[in-house]
Amino acid sequence: METLSVTIDSNSGFCFGVVYAIQMAEDILAERGYLYCLGDIVHNDEEVERLQQQGLRIINHEQFRELQDETVLIRAHGEPPETYQAALKNNLTLVDASCPVVLKLQNRIKSSYDKKDKIFIYGKHGHAEVMGLLGQTSNEAVVFESMEELLRHELPANITLYSQTTKSTHSFYSIKGQLEELGYQVNANDTICRQVSNRDKELRKFASKFTKVVFVSGTKSSNGKVLYHVCKDTNPNTFFISKAEQLQPDWFSPGDSIGICGATSTPMWLMEQVRDALLKGEF
Repeated sequence: METLSVTIDSNSGFCFGVVYAIQMAEDILAERGYLYCLGDIVHNDEEVERLQQQGLRIINHEQFRELQDETVLIRAHGEPPETYQAALKNNLTLVDASCPVVLKLQNRIKSSYDKKDKIFIYGKHGHAEVMGLLGQTSNEAVVFESMEELLRHELPANITLYSQTTKSTHSFYSIKGQLEELGYQVNANDTICRQVSNRDKELRKFASKFTKVVFVSGTKSSNGKVLYHVCKDTNPNTFFISKAEQLQPDWFSPGDSIGICGATSTPMWLMEQVRDALLKGEF
């Protein structure tokens, strides 16, 4: 396999929100030796495991409500208001690493809700970010994953539309357009993170340059699923893996040019491990 040429996509890897959260966690871990984190700090098992070895303790909301007098990291996805209320009650110190793009969206949704707007959120049910957004509306907003699902609801004449920050801009504007064609008044708030949505175009360009593409992502990453399909649509010879051990020799032939890319939750060190395994033929 010596003749493989392998290139990592320089635009892949953590978005700034995740970089910021992990940096904060690492600084506190170096100082204190342990830190609680509410939910997985990033949707990537390998990175979570690396930080757990440094002392990160992942807890769920139930465990959070029972914790007292401790320090807890809020990850980039953000949290609903009741998380902050529970922290006050239990004397918890929160290290808030909520992404600024998410916080801005939470504030916009809260002010729409205060104005009694009928709010619809294009996003994934049960996703951490979406739970935080719903919390701004006392869980009254409607979350939907597709146009088909949205149309199952009784819709008001005036719709206030928001989106989870990692959704596709193309899909968001398509939903807006379809609603308007059906005669609804749509106040569409495009709150999609451009660092994430621009990857769509960049990845198409990247994936088209190689005979094979290896897409590296955690299986829990919504963004990973979307971007993997972007690559696969552009280059059918795209393979999804979560770690180097999942590489299969029969995917590759001598002389292949291979592009490695990943989600906004994929650490660069993991893509580098995949590159090294490919170059050494150790898989």
